[in-house]
Amino acid sequence: MRLLLVEDDTLLADGLARALRQAHYQVDVATDGKTADRWLELESYDICILDLGLPGLDGSEVLRRLRQRRQHVPVLVVSAREAIDERVRLLDLGADDFLVKPVALTELEARIRAIARRGQALPETHLQLGRLVLDTQGRRAWLDGDAIDLTAREWAALEFLATRVNRIVSKEQLMQSFYGWDEDITPNAVEKFVSRLRAKMEPAGITIRTVRGLGYYLEKPAEHCGE
Repeated sequence: MRLLLVEDDTLLADGLARALRQAHYQVDVATDGKTADRWLELESYDICILDLGLPGLDGSEVLRRLRQRRQHVPVLVVSAREAIDERVRLLDLGADDFLVKPVALTELEARIRAIARRGQALPETHLQLGRLVLDTQGRRAWLDGDAIDLTAREWAALEFLATRVNRIVSKEQLMQSFYGWDEDITPNAVEKFVSRLRAKMEPAGITIRTVRGLGYYLEKPAEHCGE
């Protein structure tokens, strides 16, 4: 399940993101409202965890714009604003749930699971890229129906790149995707993981490009036509 965590307190955002990744959620972190608004418009998320007091654009405005675009991404508001009328306003604006800070991680995860069970945030568990099929829930990959042997970190890198086809991701972003598998990751280690992953993906016609000074991207494969 892919989450967007919108929180301007970098220490809190880092702590929550690490914990959620260790629970095997895929987490993107936005620290201001404008970035969150742009990512919600361009990317696909299963749930947005949204703070309200954000620089650039208040969280309530991010929510308003999201619903104005008729996007149905479930939104869990997490805020220190605890007044009842504020909660009612946000729920009327389109929020799916509301938690008051400080938040216990166990309750946050329970609210995420509850939102998912409502059927609004059930993710597509299979992703097809040409001849390659990924099971994002079971963390498995197949080439023409044959399973591909991947280590946990190779899988994490592949899933991260595959859900951002044709988008450049930095080494730092890839390093973040490994949280929960291995905390001790270096940029040189990322290069080795990507190199090994390239070798395994070549038979599937999947190309991972390097953009010098910026990072990597997985190139969208050509449509595969059966005989």
